[in-house]
Amino acid sequence: MRRFITTLAIFLVVVVAGMTSLVLLVNPNEFRDYMVQQVEQRSGYHLALNGNLRWHVWPQLSILSGQMTLTAPGAQQPIVSASNMRLDIKLLPLLSHQLAVKQVMLKGAVVRLTPESDSQRPVDAPVEPSNTSPAEICQDWRFDIGQLRVDDSLLIWQQSNGEQINVRDFNLRLSQNPQRLANIELTSRINRDQRELLLNLSAEMNLSQSPDLITATVNQLNYQLTGADLPKEGLQGQAKMQATWLADKQSFKLQNIALNANDSQLDGTVSGTLGRRPQIAVTLHSPLLNMDSLLGLKSSAGSNVQGLEAQRAGPAPVISQTEGEGNGNTLLNALDGMLNLNVDKMRWRGMDLDRVTLNASSKNGLVQLATLNGNIGSGSFSLPGTVDMRNPQTKVALRPVLQKMAVEPLLKAFDLPPSVTGDISLTGDFNGNGLSVPAFRRAWKGTTEVTLDNAQMNGLNFQQMIQRAVERGSNRVRGPDSIEASSNLQHITASVALNNGLLAFGDMQGQTSMLNYSGKGSVNISTQQADLTFGITMTQGWQGDMELVSRLQQTPIPLRIYGPWSALNYSLLIDQVLRQQLLDEAKKRLKAWSDRNQPAG
Repeated sequence: MRRFITTLAIFLVVVVAGMTSLVLLVNPNEFRDYMVQQVEQRSGYHLALNGNLRWHVWPQLSILSGQMTLTAPGAQQPIVSASNMRLDIKLLPLLSHQLAVKQVMLKGAVVRLTPESDSQRPVDAPVEPSNTSPAEICQDWRFDIGQLRVDDSLLIWQQSNGEQINVRDFNLRLSQNPQRLANIELTSRINRDQRELLLNLSAEMNLSQSPDLITATVNQLNYQLTGADLPKEGLQGQAKMQATWLADKQSFKLQNIALNANDSQLDGTVSGTLGRRPQIAVTLHSPLLNMDSLLGLKSSAGSNVQGLEAQRAGPAPVISQTEGEGNGNTLLNALDGMLNLNVDKMRWRGMDLDRVTLNASSKNGLVQLATLNGNIGSGSFSLPGTVDMRNPQTKVALRPVLQKMAVEPLLKAFDLPPSVTGDISLTGDFNGNGLSVPAFRRAWKGTTEVTLDNAQMNGLNFQQMIQRAVERGSNRVRGPDSIEASSNLQHITASVALNNGLLAFGDMQGQTSMLNYSGKGSVNISTQQADLTFGITMTQGWQGDMELVSRLQQTPIPLRIYGPWSALNYSLLIDQVLRQQLLDEAKKRLKAWSDRNQPAG
């Protein structure tokens, strides 16, 4: 045992002595020009190392440098800058004059992806001869890098419109093997407009045919987006996909996409080509797409007017925008594409939709909705149309067709009081500015023909109102002792015109088993005011004086409903009918008396 310990100690002394001798004999500053030349020769970028290079032995043999910068040709600012850099060196390759770097580590670096850090070629720059060979610097050494590590750094990305995005807590692990198969691990935090995005990425890349062909597999992408004008719990989920890039065609393809966002799922492919105007094709399928969860909407309890309320972390940030800029920088004005989306189940503003299909195309900012249809309960809908984003204001034109859809959830979806129940069918033509529900309530126009089956007006029973008013005004007739619920189900047809929040009803016709009516009027969905007039004829159920019953069955009784939604008033002019009946009866009796008292001729 003593001999083994002695042998081990001698071996350690030899190793330490060898490392010490190697470190003392090899000056790391000899590598400076060689590393600069190799970086520039392989990438065209200029590496600058300030200060002396020095060895660091424990716990890893490393070369430490002072401030470093990496600058693209002709750039005004470096693309990478750091106060220090550490190169972890493999010991054994040094013996064979090979500088093998296991890992390049930058901590607290600043990475700039801005126009100032992009490469620029001067107009009068001379062209280097093709047969020019690089200077011979340290040609006895070989240079290789195995892994790049960036910790606690900052990435500055400037978009084409001049806005900058700062990616903080930027951590990157990039390694590749001799076959140029790379592993990437990335975490970051992005803060912008009072919102925060956390990213965690793990991926594999095949660079064996780079730059002509690059393939990648995203094994894991976790994200969480929280902040202003987002759901209180935020948006979070995971994604997996496979990506391919073809340099000569400037084309890409994302396939086998599996994306989760809160409780929604999407799968499919995205492909396209880049260039002056990118072309994108998207084909997606969703077993469940919960738009209420993604938009932070929740059904409000105890409210008769607002069917939905926003459950968000805070109001949307106020962002400075040049007047008239509008849609100028929107994505749809920057690219053309096609979208095919099939959703098994969708929830939108409290409504449960089934088998939703969307086929759309975009060209120069004009979106064609060739197909947008689906089912709701036993009903169906179709919403073909266009969305024009070529002007500062978004202009929308839709030609809706609804068949046997429940009207109450539809009213709640548009923040209208659920004053009517039944099944609605309509064919219309609408257009306006903006895609939101508030925009529809104030800046849309159009006309439609509406039919309501099995309709009931909540809180308004025309039959009971007329019966009670007649019985209070006269004891000569009475209505039915009991009213079946089915007798109040109505069939209603109407022509409706929408004009910037004002719904005008013309030629309204309704009927039940006990009455029929006609009506007209308006409902202002912006100011929440109503003014409707009806002429109601109760054709069944009267008992008593036959003459009065006959008059009630033939005479429309005027009814006016008016006022704010929260406190509607009504005026029922039953006295006119009773007064007219009394007047007609008096005239009839006077005539009979006059006939009896005519002098004999």
